[in-house]
Amino acid sequence: MGKRRRYGRRSSKQTKKSAIIREDAVVSRLAVRSVVSTVTSNGTISAAVMVGAALLAVVVANSPLFEPVHHFLSMPLGLDIGSVHMGISLEGFVNDFLMSIFFLLVGIELKYEMTVGQLRKPRQAALPMLAAVGGVAVPALIFLFFNHAGAANGWAIPIATDIAFALGVMSLLGDRVAPETKVFFQTLAIADDILAIVVLAVFYGQSPNVAWCALSLLVILVLAGIHRARVYTAKYYVLIGLVLWFCMYNSGIHATLAGVILAFFLPAKSDVRLSNLRDWLNSKARDLEDDYDDTAHVLGQHDFTEAANQVERVMHHVTPPLQRVERYIATMVNFFILPVFAFVNAQVRLVGADLGMIVHDPVTQGAYLGAVVGKPIGIILVTLLLVKIGFAKLPRHVTWDQIIAVGIMGGMGFTMSILIAGLAFPNPAEVMAAKCAILAGSFTAALLGILFVRVHDLIKVGATPKGRAQKEASGEGAAAKQTELPARKEVDLSPNDDFFDE
Repeated sequence: MGKRRRYGRRSSKQTKKSAIIREDAVVSRLAVRSVVSTVTSNGTISAAVMVGAALLAVVVANSPLFEPVHHFLSMPLGLDIGSVHMGISLEGFVNDFLMSIFFLLVGIELKYEMTVGQLRKPRQAALPMLAAVGGVAVPALIFLFFNHAGAANGWAIPIATDIAFALGVMSLLGDRVAPETKVFFQTLAIADDILAIVVLAVFYGQSPNVAWCALSLLVILVLAGIHRARVYTAKYYVLIGLVLWFCMYNSGIHATLAGVILAFFLPAKSDVRLSNLRDWLNSKARDLEDDYDDTAHVLGQHDFTEAANQVERVMHHVTPPLQRVERYIATMVNFFILPVFAFVNAQVRLVGADLGMIVHDPVTQGAYLGAVVGKPIGIILVTLLLVKIGFAKLPRHVTWDQIIAVGIMGGMGFTMSILIAGLAFPNPAEVMAAKCAILAGSFTAALLGILFVRVHDLIKVGATPKGRAQKEASGEGAAAKQTELPARKEVDLSPNDDFFDE
């Protein structure tokens, strides 16, 4: 996910002598970990890794490695629980299980935004959310226009926006795109995710198995029960979430939705009363100072280590389970699961294929034009209509040229589009046509978005006296100062009655 907020960034001062860490080797390892954290928190890098995996998949698919790789991905995996047997291929494991972890991360983002983010204020979020509806409806209609007499089941392929890919590309433009525009786009993409999840659940499941659906509902009730009981230990939710995934996999409902359901039951509150935390820590600091014996080995200082363990346990509980789970899975999703998914599903073999037939395939035309043409039309027209009738205003510093850029970049579908394509068509030829359109459409939308912003910026700078003076002095447009989307603040969502709420 390109908009991920990272935790635990360390200061560059750790590369120097540390006042708290005794061993220089440990200080050096922490400095390396800080560099790794900086890299993994960069949305542009994670998007590049995913795109690189997709390109590698296309290369492999058109090389002698295709057959062994295809055979490896088709390798069956099995799980037996009593009399219940679950068989799944390696490719299915990636698409159904690993992607449920991705959906867990999507669900965490949605819950965050609905709790303290943009979706908490309906009036503020209404404009990008309704623009997202337009960005879903128009691409679907374009696809149906080309496929009304054939592969109409793929109508949802061009409706999705890959937020990780899109925000990664947008970050390349620096301050050419205002931070408020990035927030607008982020809100739009989150609403897009909600709509895509609903479409996936309603239109792309299998024939439901009543017994397994009932078991899935029972597991959801268990999740609701432990949430209501104020259980703040994340591992219980994760374990029950695994059971939910197993039940939903056998129920005919797409199993990845288990991740979204799990996310919405993860507590967003801390069970520590943060208003008393400072006084408590000061008290414990005095206990640690009183109990510490500089002449004794730490293993023999039981009172000291017990007080330290108490501090460690309480500080662990300061962070809500929702954020703890996000911290654990974010890097894995962005740098392992999404690249693996891209590699597995972008295996487009063009050797011996009739490229003319693929280009003229209605599936290709509908998916490509739906994303590249339909997305901007839907997003821009709905935004224009709502502003003109007075329903909403553009956010501060968001201009119409940036709304156009948002619409163009909304055509980067990739992850969700590929997932829907695999579910929509049983015919491999139609799946390949859809994947070709998705890859081509995503790259086209990215390039068009970048070109539009840069060209518009050059025209705007060249049209002003100050801009002309700058160009004469520097030989180019205004220098770009790198401006990033403001980091998400850690927000206390807990009440302040007791030190421990429950």
